[in-house]
Formats: sequence, C-alpha cells, structure tokens
Amino acid sequence: MAGDFIPHADGAFLEWSKTLVTYAAAHLTAFKVETAALTPIQTLLTAYQTAYDKAEDPNRGKVDVLEKNETRDALKAALRTFIKAYLIYNPDVTDADRENMGLPLHDGTRTPVPPPSTIPEIELDSSIIRQVSVHFKDSGSEKRGKPAHVHGVELRWALLDNPPSSVEDLTKSAFDTASPYTFTFDEAERGKALYICPRWENNKGDKGPLGEIVKAIIP
Repeated sequence: MAGDFIPHADGAFLEWSKTLVTYAAAHLTAFKVETAALTPIQTLLTAYQTAYDKAEDPNRGKVDVLEKNETRDALKAALRTFIKAYLIYNPDVTDADRENMGLPLHDGTRTPVPPPSTIPEIELDSSIIRQVSVHFKDSGSEKRGKPAHVHGVELRWALLDNPPSSVEDLTKSAFDTASPYTFTFDEAERGKALYICPRWENNKGDKGPLGEIVKAIIP
C-alpha cells in the first residue's frame, strides 16, 4: 500500500471509515469475504462514532477525549489488518471498488493521480431547522459534485463569535464523498455563526488548495 492513505483528522477519518465499511458490507459476497471478518470492525466503528460525538461536545472531559483517541486507534489498526488481508490484493476487488472505498491502487496499475489543483465552491442551505447542508462543486463548474480523480471534499469548520482571522481558526474537520454534506446542530446552537472552508482530497489523502471561507447562521 502506497503511503499512509488513512486520513489523519478525526472527522475525516470517521467519514472515510464509514464510507469504506458501508461499501465493503454491501459487496462482501462479490469480494468472497465472510461477514464475520467485517463484524468486529463495524462494532469498533460504532464505538468510535459514539466516542467522537462525546469528544465533540463542548462539555466534554479528559476521559471523553481519551476514549475517542483509544477507539480511533483500535479502529484504525483493525481496518489496516482487514484492508491488507481482504481488499488490497483480493482479485475480486476491482480498482473501481478500491477508489470507491478510498483505497490506493496497486503500484503500476495506472498513472499516479496528482494532488487536486482546483478549488471547491460551496453553497449553503439552511432551510431546515438546526441543519446546514453544504452543496459542493468544482470551481467554474455548473454541475454539483466532485471532479475526476477526487475522492471527496474536506470541510474545515467552526462555530465562532467573530469571523476567523485565518483558516487555522477552523479547528474541526468533516469529510464527504457525495454532495451535499449536512451539519446537524443542537437547539442551543441555533443563531450561532458557522464558518466553513473546503478543499478537495484524492484517494491517497493528498489535499488541494483551500477555497473561500463561507458563513451561515444556524437556523
């Protein structure tokens, strides 16, 4: 496997894991993989989702953050083992399957895909209470979605009282492979300002340039 293709940011790792596990679960028969091989990973993914949500809570404690880190590491280790054993060298798994799961292709299978060079444009929809949906497309394109050779979009974001002075102020990260991505908030967060900055990412984890910072008020 070429490089470290697993996303580093917690939110991006969670979305990448869900994409891979969901796709693999739907194709186990085609991949000739037993259900029992994936079941422990699904359990670990559920545990990480729960721990991640607790750690994202403003009232989180040190124990919540520690649990999030421990469940993330356990899930990551299990996924590496599963991927190496059942996905990377499995002849029943096609290159299209690997791309859909965010996995690298075999060396020499095709010309290496360079990091994304274009900038995503996003449109925010706040028509549903306590939700903000992010529709994304490539710069200059009239069609929503991601461009060729791009696995998905990373959304750097934060709830801030004042406009960010730089992208570094957007300390949280979300990842999505299909437009739109929907943020869901609590009642107490209504009226707060949400700031989002997008960038493309390929299936090797290479990131493109950051786009504009866009603001929405949580309805």
